[in-house]
Amino acid sequence: MAPVKVFGPAMSTNVARVLVCLEEVGAEYEVVDIDFKAMEHKSPEHLVRNPFGQIPAFQDGDLLLFESRAIAKYVLRKYKKNEVDLLREGNLKEAAMVDVWTEVDAHTYNPAISPIVYECLINPLMRGLPTNQTVVDESLEKLKKVLDVYEVRLSKHEYLAGDFFSFADLNHFPYTFYFMATPHAALFDSYPHVKAWWERIMARPAVKKLAAQMVPKKP
Repeated sequence: MAPVKVFGPAMSTNVARVLVCLEEVGAEYEVVDIDFKAMEHKSPEHLVRNPFGQIPAFQDGDLLLFESRAIAKYVLRKYKKNEVDLLREGNLKEAAMVDVWTEVDAHTYNPAISPIVYECLINPLMRGLPTNQTVVDESLEKLKKVLDVYEVRLSKHEYLAGDFFSFADLNHFPYTFYFMATPHAALFDSYPHVKAWWERIMARPAVKKLAAQMVPKKP
């Protein structure tokens, strides 16, 4: 059986979300790079894979998918094993908690942390743009409020959805990884349970392997 294909660079946060799930389940895959400078993501060929001209796109035989969380869930369902069940769909309550914290990541955590990553890393390193410190400061205040909630949750459970590692935790990996390469990484020191949770995530072999492909240079 041919390996599945993921279209987009591993350094992309959304591509990384898919790749780390593939690593967790031990699936074979091929990464097909997309040249943004050449506008390859807007090419007719890529628009067949992702009609919005974004990354990632995903191919498994004749199945084409886009949207990283949807792709990741497909991967976790297809390659589910007894020892790797990150969606917990066999347990209604556990699956619901995975869904809750996956939504929190998408709609509360990411909107707070991603502008910091963009302003401190992506804009200066990849786009040659200066850091907008006002955006950074405002986002840090938002992130602190989010981390206050996470600290309480993680003081009661090892992981977000409960005392088991899940897709909800794994979703936090890409942006948090890059946040830790910004000058503001020490913020997590003020949240000991959050910091311990993050260290547990980073200790996972699949996460370590993918992180090695994503290391950015500090500005």
